[in-house]
Amino acid sequence: MAWNLWNRFRRDEGGAVTVDWVVLTGGLLIFGVVVASTITAGANATATGAGDRLSSAAVPTISWE
Repeated sequence: MAWNLWNRFRRDEGGAVTVDWVVLTGGLLIFGVVVASTITAGANATATGAGDRLSSAAVPTISWE
């Protein structure tokens, strides 16, 4: 009886598609987080460099007299 139940369980493919989708979705989620983290780090460094240059730029004073 138990052996027959085990064999039926082993051959059943009812949840295989669900497992595939969970694994693929998890992989895409992790990939998205890694890409977003990389882009954020690069954008932050670029914005900091641009801010430093703009803050040290000399702006002439215009007089309307």
